[in-house]
Amino acid sequence: MALRELGVGMIGYGFMGRMHTYAYHSLPFLYDPPPARFRLEAVCTAHEETARKAAGQGGYERATTDFRQVIDDPRVDIVHVCTPNAAHREACVAALEAGKHVYCDKPLAASLADAEAIAAAAEKAPDSRHQMTFQYRFLPATLRAKELMDDGFVGRLFSYRAAYLHAGYVEADRPISWRLDAAASGGGALFDLGSHIIDLMRHLAGEITRVSATLKTFITERPDGKGGRGVVDVDDLALMRVELAGGALGTIESSRLATGTNDELRFELHGDKGALRFNLMDPNWLWAYDHREATGPHGGNRGFKAIETVQRYPRPAVLPGPKNAVGWMRAHIACLHSFVTCVVEGRPARPGFSDGLAAQRIMSAAQRSAKSGGWESV
Repeated sequence: MALRELGVGMIGYGFMGRMHTYAYHSLPFLYDPPPARFRLEAVCTAHEETARKAAGQGGYERATTDFRQVIDDPRVDIVHVCTPNAAHREACVAALEAGKHVYCDKPLAASLADAEAIAAAAEKAPDSRHQMTFQYRFLPATLRAKELMDDGFVGRLFSYRAAYLHAGYVEADRPISWRLDAAASGGGALFDLGSHIIDLMRHLAGEITRVSATLKTFITERPDGKGGRGVVDVDDLALMRVELAGGALGTIESSRLATGTNDELRFELHGDKGALRFNLMDPNWLWAYDHREATGPHGGNRGFKAIETVQRYPRPAVLPGPKNAVGWMRAHIACLHSFVTCVVEGRPARPGFSDGLAAQRIMSAAQRSAKSGGWESV
């Protein structure tokens, strides 16, 4: 059967735009058959020089500084939105209204109002597929964790503790950027890292109903690149207590000042029948504890066991092999594969914009709680 051909437009070509482009080039090698054939039609950046460079590096047919030229191009079927958060609403809504399929980097928007507008536009575009780049759902270890949670492995969930920790902003002389500007980003560590871990814990453990949060900015000024200083008005650290619909409690931490960490997304889930734990820095294993195992004077068979999830993706994934160590980029490619497969098959994609909106509501509740000093409903 001949593969469907899809045209791709990329709005934004920073770190994530490059990653999304790399994923398209990788799909035909990693999946046999791939879900579709792709034409990289157009890429948009803010400046002509960077747009031309992006087109040459990424293999795009055309470069532009006007994102609407990407959306209005009849040869473009899928629009990627990889811009600063405050620009997501305009691009996503325009693409959905144009009948395009939309793949948006996290978080969905810089504000709850913008996220609601994007989700509403998606509801009015039933033929458009839309998905968030919440790629941590697509690691073999987290895929297996979801299966075990759905199968009731941990039983009644009592609590979880989750964190996403970086150390990239520890140096006070790191220059200011849009990620440190509330008007452009909407939030700091909470939005940048917290959106990922919030989505993953919703996915694994269920809905969060209320939040108590503390947000802290430790480094309040940074070099502005022009010889002066710029004000940092977003959080460096976010600490959250959460309550779930089923009554369980959890803690979620996101930090860009966690000295000694690199890309440490981790979680532990505890229930009356078992427990699960994972750390992105050791991504080839999911650790599981079965409380139903026999015990004895010397512990019996109880204890955390390493499940060798490694790179066990189901077919049509063929490269790398299931025994080969999994890497950070592999989850991005799997996330995109899932989205494009849904586009081709006409199925709703997950995590969709409703999931992006759910994470946004939790982040918004956390910001309200940090101001009020109390619990806030989601």
